[in-house]
Amino acid sequence: MFFSFDVFLLSVFYELAIIPKYFLIAIWGSTRKEYGAMKLAIYSFVGSAMVLIGLIAAYVIAGGKTFDLLQLSQFPFSERFQYWAFPLVFVGFGILAGLWPFHTWAPTGHVAAPTAASMLLAGVVMKLGAYGALRVAMTLFPLGLQAWRHEIAVLATIGVVYGGLVALVQRDFKFVIGYSSVSHMGFVLLGLMTLTTIGLSGAVLQMFSHGVLAGLLFGVVGRMVYDRTHTRDLSQLEMMNLGRSLPFAALIFVLAGLASMGMPGFSGFVAELQVLIGAWRMYPTLAVFCGGGIIIAVAYTLRAIHRSFFSNEPPIPNAHPLPPITIPERVGSILLIACSLVVGLYPRLLLDIITPSWDSPLMARLLIR
Repeated sequence: MFFSFDVFLLSVFYELAIIPKYFLIAIWGSTRKEYGAMKLAIYSFVGSAMVLIGLIAAYVIAGGKTFDLLQLSQFPFSERFQYWAFPLVFVGFGILAGLWPFHTWAPTGHVAAPTAASMLLAGVVMKLGAYGALRVAMTLFPLGLQAWRHEIAVLATIGVVYGGLVALVQRDFKFVIGYSSVSHMGFVLLGLMTLTTIGLSGAVLQMFSHGVLAGLLFGVVGRMVYDRTHTRDLSQLEMMNLGRSLPFAALIFVLAGLASMGMPGFSGFVAELQVLIGAWRMYPTLAVFCGGGIIIAVAYTLRAIHRSFFSNEPPIPNAHPLPPITIPERVGSILLIACSLVVGLYPRLLLDIITPSWDSPLMARLLIR
């Protein structure tokens, strides 16, 4: 999908990326897995149908000669057509990116999915939606983008704050990470709506950062904690005081949690800072609310760290020792932390690739100078 310039093929591969997730969750998942898998499938297919309707309408109006993205983007679609085609296609992709209020499949799907599928869902699949919204909806329908960008920016901001507040009261450890994903993806969508170089660059960098960090957090919760304790209930984990029995898992979760909530030195700080700078220029009020969303992220992250790893409860007497963290788990976790740290300390590593893309004729017409 990422390499396709044919919008029809792009939509086909977009759909193909979704289908395996249903079977991964329905067969190997847990915690209402049939419900989670079906909810993911319904939301995804509805979004895909919206995208397909918009793209076929654009193909017909453009003369029915090509699905090439570059050629279609040069066609002068009327403002009236773009006014309804843009939200149709953008929201269709945005559903998979966790756009509020169409986000509810994400936490449910994350919790129901097996650990590896949760990591893929947060790290890759949600980025397909954000990429499609940027690559297709925004480039094909710039007039529609101008007409609807304020409303979408508001929805993105609600997602940031709402996702954080709901994560703050969750008892299931995996639900905390699931709703935090909704909150962090709100920064991506808000960055796209700033239509500034720094805001757009921050949005794309946030796609990378969230993919790495959310995948790591799901790996710690699902693989290191749940597979050993057989519970994700924070009240039960609080009694186990896992910081003593699983010190490596505690260390990695603390580092990933700090990075996810915007600790300087990690990729999340650079990405969210750029989004906030771009948002401050275009939507100062929304930028303030998103800043509050970061404070909420600090609260739910510290709450999860304290209750799961560093509680004050006395250790359970005669408790069976937990299996130690394996070498592959250690290596994988360190590699993901290193990726976030390298980009956080030297963001030009990715920004030198991301930023010049906004100077291309296809993207430059979207920017607000």
